[in-house]
Amino acid sequence: MWNETKESLQQEFNFKDFSAAFAFMTRVALAAEKMDHHPTFKNTYNKVDITLSTHDADNTVTDKDRKLAAAIDTFL
Repeated sequence: MWNETKESLQQEFNFKDFSAAFAFMTRVALAAEKMDHHPTFKNTYNKVDITLSTHDADNTVTDKDRKLAAAIDTFL
């Protein structure tokens, strides 16, 4: 479940291993590129932390972030 503040949407995802986590990040990266909206990733072994915010809207949460979060959820 995404944690929403005024500044960002954030979620931690857990996978069985590094390969599964990296494959997920790759799917997210391709979707983000198509949407021209790029997340902040942090990956440690089987965990991926994603933070979404709209930089050109003073680092606030916008519909672009919510749409990308919804797309990311389809990859689980």
